[in-house]
Amino acid sequence: SGRVEIFHNDVWGTVYDYNWDLNDAEVVCRQLNCGTALQAPQSAYFGAGTGQIWLGGVRCSGNESSLTECQSSGWGNSYYYYYGHNYDAGVICTGPIRLTGSGSSRCSGRVEIYYNNSWGTACDDGWDLNDAEVVCRQLNCGSALEVPQSAHFGAGTGQIWLDNVTCSGNESSLTDCQHSGFGSNGCEHGQDAAVICSAVSIILTGSGSTRCSGRVEVYHNNSWGTVCDDGWDLNDAQVVCRQLNCGPVLEVPQSAHFGAGTGQIWLDNVTCSGNESSLTECQHSGFGSNRCEHGQDAAVICSGPFLFVYYLIGLAGSGSSRCSGRVEIFHNNVWGTVSDNDWDLNDAQVVCRQLNCGSALQAPRSAYFGAGTGQVWLSGVSCSGNESSLTECQHSGWGNPYYYYYNIHYSDAGVICSGVIRLTGSGSTRCSGRVEVYHSNSWGTVCDDGWDLNDAEVVCRQLNCGSALQTPRTAYFGAGTGQIWLNNVTCSRSESSLIGCQHSGFGSNTCEHGQDAAVICSVFSCIDAIRLVGSGSTRCSGRVEIYYNNSWGTVCDDRWDLNDAEVVCRQINCGSALQAPPSAHFGAGTGQIWLDEVTCSGNESSLTTCVHNQFGSHNCDHREDAGVSIKTLNKKSSALPEDNKIQLCKHTRTHKHTHFISLWGHLIDTMLSLSQNAFKLVGAGVLVATGAAGPHK
Repeated sequence: SGRVEIFHNDVWGTVYDYNWDLNDAEVVCRQLNCGTALQAPQSAYFGAGTGQIWLGGVRCSGNESSLTECQSSGWGNSYYYYYGHNYDAGVICTGPIRLTGSGSSRCSGRVEIYYNNSWGTACDDGWDLNDAEVVCRQLNCGSALEVPQSAHFGAGTGQIWLDNVTCSGNESSLTDCQHSGFGSNGCEHGQDAAVICSAVSIILTGSGSTRCSGRVEVYHNNSWGTVCDDGWDLNDAQVVCRQLNCGPVLEVPQSAHFGAGTGQIWLDNVTCSGNESSLTECQHSGFGSNRCEHGQDAAVICSGPFLFVYYLIGLAGSGSSRCSGRVEIFHNNVWGTVSDNDWDLNDAQVVCRQLNCGSALQAPRSAYFGAGTGQVWLSGVSCSGNESSLTECQHSGWGNPYYYYYNIHYSDAGVICSGVIRLTGSGSTRCSGRVEVYHSNSWGTVCDDGWDLNDAEVVCRQLNCGSALQTPRTAYFGAGTGQIWLNNVTCSRSESSLIGCQHSGFGSNTCEHGQDAAVICSVFSCIDAIRLVGSGSTRCSGRVEIYYNNSWGTVCDDRWDLNDAEVVCRQINCGSALQAPPSAHFGAGTGQIWLDEVTCSGNESSLTTCVHNQFGSHNCDHREDAGVSIKTLNKKSSALPEDNKIQLCKHTRTHKHTHFISLWGHLIDTMLSLSQNAFKLVGAGVLVATGAAGPHK
């Protein structure tokens, strides 16, 4: 313990305490083989140094092997001298003892001590609460609660330094207790001693549990007890996961999923907002007040453990859920956000897939779910959409200091995913395919017994894909594999999600994958319906409008340029962009202004995959409506009539030799009312309405 000094350029100097915290102190303690950090004193706690102030603004993740590996403001910044040595940083370390191992925390784990230049374990021969009490006090972790036996936190390696430890409980360090002598033992690492100290007030345990998944137990009145699952939900579980530093919650298994506990049931009717720092801060019926049995013991599955995951991802923020929120990444033992520079649906798609949250519906920008804090880990993310992890995508590098210093959290990226449903299979698109739902940690299909347009309507709405057009049967998009989760689904059309409909129960069916259900929604091939309209418009020039949330809206001309117009022209098969007229060149639109600050590279496949503000987020009026003019028309499109036309999206299933026509929203009814001669096929499958008379199907 002391003031931190560094030897650089043949001179010793101190560290300025700006941003100095336990992560920074942890690196110093490790570098000195002094265990773990207890405190990170500031303001020259150990007295003011003299001479150089070498470092300031140090930001460590806590995993670095040396303080000089951490980010900082640079060597010998003259700014430090303005404040002088009154702000010299210090550390207080635990000394030659630490708790480590699988599932360990700062105050629970396998006991290891540092001796003769190496760390080694303690054998559990005679290991008891008195011995553990000394360890817990030495680590500033309160009192000893338990002394798990038989390498409870995993077997160590290397030396076994202590055996037959006998403490009175009053010693200041473990090595002050009686023992057999350093390295003198007849033990194996299967006997490594461990402790759980009172600073740990909640644990996850049970059959098949890990550090971040298991039956929830809390410590109260000198004993561990379970939590009843009455009203137990994602908000409650989120508090547990945060309390254990286990990332976002993934699932809340019911009915003693990790086995029934014993003894007390401490909590019931727990009601958390999700923002509490510990479970006992949430509303509940009172300790021990319940009418539950252990068959109702609550459990959680968090997205950790970090011990086995290099790059973890989660969603957080105001109004977030398991499948929507501000994107945060766990890197170097620290959570951080993602800047929305170049953030689009392809990037969001990767996040949704990584979280088993179906497909990406939106890629919100501008801290839509609230501004994060701390690190901004990634920026300039550019995914193809097929990556298995966000960190596989191209980006500008980890922790660009520009974002940290200028607090760019107002640009934190977010995602809104479809949740526990997706469309997949051979020839599928975002809005057409085999229906799969996520349950019990795996994706599974839906049997088509009784499957109809009412059921499909709920799926299409849930995926923001318009209305249901068809319900192809007999595994039309190919047979799935694994579980068949749902059968005999019966929806009224008003449900918000498919699993809210009546069904036979998860996994209860006698179906085969040749009966996998599917849907074709009304916007299955045009994720982003787009049109050119207005005074003086043609098929390939006009005011740009997109169809979103069941209505057409315009695009504001802020930052509108030829790259943006190029994407529009390509999207409607109209050749290259000649101009990008601003200021409502084709007349002012009405209603919604859906997009603003659009920034395309020119290579995107649709306008909404370009960088832009949130849908409907703008500071514009319709005098700023953006337009496009096209240089040359595609030959296949030039014969299209300009009056009374309805442009349709198409998707070709070549292996079925079938063309499906997807209608835009309310235009379905219009199309069905046209005469038998109302359609003609022009060019490569472009369908055009030419008149209106009697009914046509």
